[in-house]
Amino acid sequence: MNREILRIALPAIIANIAVPLLGLLDTAIAGHLGAAKFIGAAAVGATMLNVIYWHFEFLRMGTSGMTAQALGAGSRERQAQALQRSIIVAAALSFIILVLLVPLRSLALWIISPSQEVRILAEQYFTIAIWGAPAVLITMSIKGWLLGRQDSRSPMSIAIVINVLNIIVSLVAVFVLQLGIIGIALGTLVAVWVGLFYSLWLVFKRHSEVAWLVNLRKSGGESIVSRRFFRVNADIFIRSFFMMAVMLFFTSAGARSGDIILAVNSMMMQLFLFYSYFMDGFAFAGEAIVGKYYGADDVASLKRCVNRLMLWGAAITIPFSLAYALFPYPIFTTLTSLDDVAQAALHYRWWCAAVPLMGMAAFVWDGVYVGLTHTRGMLIAVAAAAIVFFTLFYTLPQSWVNHRLWMAFITFLALRSLIQTILYPSHIRRHFHQ
Repeated sequence: MNREILRIALPAIIANIAVPLLGLLDTAIAGHLGAAKFIGAAAVGATMLNVIYWHFEFLRMGTSGMTAQALGAGSRERQAQALQRSIIVAAALSFIILVLLVPLRSLALWIISPSQEVRILAEQYFTIAIWGAPAVLITMSIKGWLLGRQDSRSPMSIAIVINVLNIIVSLVAVFVLQLGIIGIALGTLVAVWVGLFYSLWLVFKRHSEVAWLVNLRKSGGESIVSRRFFRVNADIFIRSFFMMAVMLFFTSAGARSGDIILAVNSMMMQLFLFYSYFMDGFAFAGEAIVGKYYGADDVASLKRCVNRLMLWGAAITIPFSLAYALFPYPIFTTLTSLDDVAQAALHYRWWCAAVPLMGMAAFVWDGVYVGLTHTRGMLIAVAAAAIVFFTLFYTLPQSWVNHRLWMAFITFLALRSLIQTILYPSHIRRHFHQ
């Protein structure tokens, strides 16, 4: 079982590391442009994009779980239908995003409310990078389908191509062409479009026996209108709304505390994302393997897989927490040349170290629940945790300032873990009639 998990998890980890590395690079580039406002602008601009893209994470998650179950059941037709549905929905949603570009930008900036200097730079970043929305959403669908097919090598190569190109274009645009924050956005835009065409090529090269069953011209009837498809993805969509409400509020609260605190929170959140994408490697393995055993009605292997995933999660978490607790200053100064920002971040080092410990189980359960397509349980856990997050923030003493924000966030992660742990056994009993 460990070998099966690692066969999927390791390439997924490499692919996932590329995402936070890009965020760290953007933060590092912005941090060396000479003022805290550039770090804040990169964070706000990226958050604006994430508010949109994370809402459509169901394009990957729902596709992954349903494809894995179809694979376990031995149905090529259902695997092809999963890809077809997801691509069509992704294309339609990206068109809507571009039509609503201006109001979406205004709404996001109004909610975050950064300083005027940060606002101008973040608006420039968003206006350029958002034109990559069709590429990003369709690539999400393809990555989810590949993972459901137990193929994590292809998403790994996609991530490497996108991020290497992003790094090259961003560095040239910022430090050679002197385009500032616009250069970072251009790097993202060019990379995601190249990544889309590369991912389509991989689908037909490595999975032609199923990929050629897709016929987008025949999009009516059961091939696109599936009650289960929309139920699963509706749950994930609403869950993403709560996730985004928390993340957007987190950035907004930091922005309202000044550019220094915004920069501090941005750096710490990048470190958390670095850990979370590491953990998501095992969550993705859970999506693929749990979904396969669930579709094959193999409850013994499914339970064994879940237990092993939790053990691997603990093994990954402890080194991260120790590193964040013991070596905060070298880590912070790697991300910024501004000593006042690095010194301010030291006041929050213990929050940085505690977040991985509190959130570990939530990441693993997310992968398991996607494989089970038990999306209603995911929704319940995140909704309840989000309500507690906002309640805590507004009831904790205001004198705690930024500390109350981190306390609320840690509680949000811990509650997700607890609720999903409670819900899991009853779902397994219902499905397998134990």
